[in-house]
Amino acid sequence: MSKKNFETEAIRTQIERSEFLEHSAPIYLSSSFVFEDAEDMRASFAEEKERNLYSRFTNPNTTEFVEKICKMEGAEAGYAFATGMSAVFSTFAALLNSGDHIVSCRSVFGSTHALFTKFLPKWNIETSYFKANEVEDIEKFIQPNTKILFAETPTNPGVDVLDLEYLGAIAKKHNLILVIDNCFATPYLQKPLDFGAHIVVHSATKLIDGQGRVLGGVAVGPSDLIREIYLFSRNTGPSLSPFNAWVLSKSLETLAVRVDRHCENALKVAEFLESNEHVNWVKYPFLKSHPKYEVAKKQMKQGGSIVAFEVKGGVEAGRKFLNNIKMCSLSANLGDTRTIVTHPASTTHSKLSEEDRMEVGISDGLVRVSVGLENVEDVINDLQQALSS
Repeated sequence: MSKKNFETEAIRTQIERSEFLEHSAPIYLSSSFVFEDAEDMRASFAEEKERNLYSRFTNPNTTEFVEKICKMEGAEAGYAFATGMSAVFSTFAALLNSGDHIVSCRSVFGSTHALFTKFLPKWNIETSYFKANEVEDIEKFIQPNTKILFAETPTNPGVDVLDLEYLGAIAKKHNLILVIDNCFATPYLQKPLDFGAHIVVHSATKLIDGQGRVLGGVAVGPSDLIREIYLFSRNTGPSLSPFNAWVLSKSLETLAVRVDRHCENALKVAEFLESNEHVNWVKYPFLKSHPKYEVAKKQMKQGGSIVAFEVKGGVEAGRKFLNNIKMCSLSANLGDTRTIVTHPASTTHSKLSEEDRMEVGISDGLVRVSVGLENVEDVINDLQQALSS
């Protein structure tokens, strides 16, 4: 059968039905699976046949979820994790050895930064950072022992855009494994493997779930690299639960229609903010004022759900803005049906020095808005009254 379109694959990729011929995949809440006889058990553990052994290894629900993501990203194989950070950590732990080196964009999620600076060095794995707006400097940081090139695009929380094609060319030239965190874009908006990435990771907790219900993560890529990640994860246990896999698999069936609305709303919010007298600047990939607008148009279908902007007046103005919000949520999550507003300088990144925050573009007045699925006029009205107050 010919390859189906994105939305159809999300809905029609399904594990085999049981004898009950259910229309929607059932939940397989079983920790283990039984064998027909001793030979079946031996052959299964010897991996002479593909079958479910134990839900830490595989489960029908996780298999369905991973197969959907693989089809969406154009990947050969994948593995599902309990959280997005377990996907990130397990990818690095599986593919790196003591003495290896990482080159990463400095604009990364806070826990990823902590992984690079506090935990991987325990195993003699070091990281060098390049700035999101200075990708031409990447080759300066590559060493003989560099093995992985890592980036998020768009970045968190500053919504910078990195040129995936350029990163892919650098990785190929230096024989590096290019790992891309595609959480903000989802495979609906952006396919890093098409531009030379080797591994794509997601926090499925965000837009993939899209409703703030469950935690999850996933990594996809070529079968040989995923095999290494699978073996590490099979033995260390960061696997996704069957229930969460079932929820996430069902969530993928509405990913396209949800993300279309997120993007439509986010662009309108960005345009409103850009014309607001209380705002210094706005960053959104599909605003023409974004410094990497042309790159975003090249590699993204739409601009995503995240808008970053700077409130005039610094940290105190940012706090007052949050205190004046009436409808939107104040939360650390993103990619939800509900619009979420965060002021990183006084919350998620408050422990960083001002110099460290500025290095990654987190100014005192920076606000990150994860634009939800409400009527956009209501979202804009709430932001307007909070800014005016």
